[in-house]
Amino acid sequence: MVAKDLISEAIPSLKTSDLGQTALNWMEIFRISHLPIVNNQDFLGLISDTDIYDMNHPEEPIGNHTLTLFKPYVDSEQHIFEVIGLASRLKLTVVPVLDNKNHYKGVITTTDLIRHLAGLSSLDQPGGIIVLELIERDYSLSQIAQIIEGNNVKVLSMYITSPPESTKLEVTIKVNTRDMTSVIRTFERYNYDVKTWISDNDSADNFYSERFDHLMKYLNT
Repeated sequence: MVAKDLISEAIPSLKTSDLGQTALNWMEIFRISHLPIVNNQDFLGLISDTDIYDMNHPEEPIGNHTLTLFKPYVDSEQHIFEVIGLASRLKLTVVPVLDNKNHYKGVITTTDLIRHLAGLSSLDQPGGIIVLELIERDYSLSQIAQIIEGNNVKVLSMYITSPPESTKLEVTIKVNTRDMTSVIRTFERYNYDVKTWISDNDSADNFYSERFDHLMKYLNT
């Protein structure tokens, strides 16, 4: 999945003639903290809510003020993981997308990134999640898969992260069943440390958001 497929149709771009208050209103409506400023097809940069408050005159056009805009963006063909990495590294709520002629095409919101990543990783499919914690030399994909499939359960997706200030790996596994008792017992029998597991929908929603944050940090290491 690449950037051009993730562009939001809802988020507007600003012109330098737009008022600071207009930008703040849009940010509140869409629950974001950044908006792109675009002149025709030229991306001038991102403006944040903090930038506008610092102007002290939000009722004036943005172009009336001297702004030091930063210009983060991704190419329209870049992979979703690269988009996530940029959003995490710069703490962006939207990521601008440019084509191969450096023309502005739109933005991707972090909310949409979570939604698309959930679909890409099968996190939006029915089932449960198991998180293993182990040292790197003990990691074996074939053994982990064998343990799960030996209990007549299928692996829908899996990824590995390394939590900050930890020498261990976390292996997050999405499986196609909410009843994970037999799988967990088998892992424990093989001396795997089952750090946590999630099987109900409410807990899963919070878990997905936390995992997304961890994944973004991991992609930037």
